[in-house]
Amino acid sequence: METLIRVAQFLLSLSILVLLHEFGHYITARMFKTRVEKFYLFFDFLFPIPTVLNFAIFKKKIGDTEYGLGWFPLGGYVKIAGMVDESMDAEAMKLPPQPDEFRSKKPYQRLIIMLGGIIVNVLLAFVIYAQLLYWNGESYLPTENVKYGFAVDTTAQKIGLQDGDKIISYNRGEKFKRIESIPIDMLINNAKTLEIDRAGEKKTLTVPKEIYKEIMASKGADFLTPIVPCMVDTIFPEMALAKAGGKQGDRIIQLDSVRINYFHEFRREIKNFKGANTYMVALRGTDTVRFDITIPDSAKVGFTTYKFDKYFTIVEKKYTLLESFPAGVKKTWETLTNYIKQFRIIFNRDLQGYKQVGSFFTIAKQFSPQWDWLRFWSLTAFLSIALAFVNLLPIPALDGGHALFTLVEMITGRTPSDKFLERAQVVGMIIIFALMIFALGNDIFRIFFGKF
Repeated sequence: METLIRVAQFLLSLSILVLLHEFGHYITARMFKTRVEKFYLFFDFLFPIPTVLNFAIFKKKIGDTEYGLGWFPLGGYVKIAGMVDESMDAEAMKLPPQPDEFRSKKPYQRLIIMLGGIIVNVLLAFVIYAQLLYWNGESYLPTENVKYGFAVDTTAQKIGLQDGDKIISYNRGEKFKRIESIPIDMLINNAKTLEIDRAGEKKTLTVPKEIYKEIMASKGADFLTPIVPCMVDTIFPEMALAKAGGKQGDRIIQLDSVRINYFHEFRREIKNFKGANTYMVALRGTDTVRFDITIPDSAKVGFTTYKFDKYFTIVEKKYTLLESFPAGVKKTWETLTNYIKQFRIIFNRDLQGYKQVGSFFTIAKQFSPQWDWLRFWSLTAFLSIALAFVNLLPIPALDGGHALFTLVEMITGRTPSDKFLERAQVVGMIIIFALMIFALGNDIFRIFFGKF
C-alpha cells in the first residue's frame, strides 16, 4: 500500500509538471499564431522511439489540435507544426513552409516558444513556494539553538568532531541556517573548514575531501544529531519497554550498569544488549524507578523521545499574502542555485557523484508513504525547478538545445538546415535515452546490491 501511495503521488506530480510545461510551449506558440497539432500528457509511443507502439488511451481533436492521453507515463509533448521534435515527422518538414508553422516564425518568437515550458516551470515553483509560505510559514531549528551540542557519527568523527560539539560556521564565517542542511551545505559549498565550540573553547577543524563521498552515500543521515535527554514520549504497547513498566515522561538514566545522560547514548549502548535480560533505571517525577527488561534482537524497545521543540527554541515565521511573494521568489532562487551546485557534483570524479543519479524510481521514493500534501507540493516545486534546469541544458532534443540553435541563428544570421536539425534531434534523443538507461541501472544496482 505504501508503494502505491508513493506511485500515485509521483504520477500526480509528474502529470501537473508535464501538463504545465507543455502548456508553456502551447500558449507561447498560440501567442505567435503557430499551429499546434498535438498536445499530449504522456507519450502515445514508446519514448524515445516515435514509430513503436503508437496509440493513445484517449484523444480528441478540437480545432487544429489533437488533445490526448498517451500510454507511456513518463513525460508528454506538444507537436508544433513545422518543428523537428520528439515525433520526428520528417515527411512534414519536406513540404513548403506555411505561415502558421514554427519554422516560418521570427527567431526571437521561436526562442520564446522554446523557453515557454521552462518559464512556466519556474513560475510554478514560485507560486507553490509562495503559497506554502503563506499558509504554513517556516519552522526550523537554527544551529545556534542546539544548546546540548550534536551527537556525531563515524563520518563526522573523521573531521575531528566529538559528541557535544556546537557548530558555529564553515569556511571561516559562512553560517548554517538549519541543522538538517549542514551536511548538504558542506557538500555543495565545498566546506574546507568547520568552526566549532567545544565546551566553551573555539576550534577550527579541517574537512578532508574524502569524507564527502561518505556523506553522499549516506545522504547525511545521522551525520550530526542534536543531543537531547533520554525522555520517553510516545510508548508503543506490546513492545519491550511498555511490557517492562515504562511510562511516558520517564527519563532513562541507566541501562544495566551504564550511565545514560542523553538519547543518543541510549541508542548506542542498547545495541550491546541485544537479546539480553537486563534492567533500566528511570526518573519518574521525583522518584527513581527500576524495571527488568528483555532487549529484543532488533535493539528497539518501543518508544520515541520528545520532539525538538520540547528542548530548543524553534524559529517560526509567518508570512502575509504580500510578504509571501518576495519570500517565494527568494525560496525559488535558493532552490535553483542549490540544485545547480548539486548537479555539478555529478561530474566530480573524486566524489563519484554519478553513482547518486537515479531514475523515476528514486524520485517516486522521495514521496511520503502516507498521503502528505505539504510534502507533495514541496517536492513538486523542487521537481519543477529541476525540470526547468535540466530542460535548459544545451542538449539537442531538449528545449535548451533548440534554444541554443536559435541563438546561434540570431547571432550569425544563418538558419540551420532541416537535415541538420533532424540529425541533431536523433543524437539528442540517443543521449537522453542513454542517460535514462544509466539512471535506471543505478537504481537496479541499489535495489539488488545496496540500500534503496
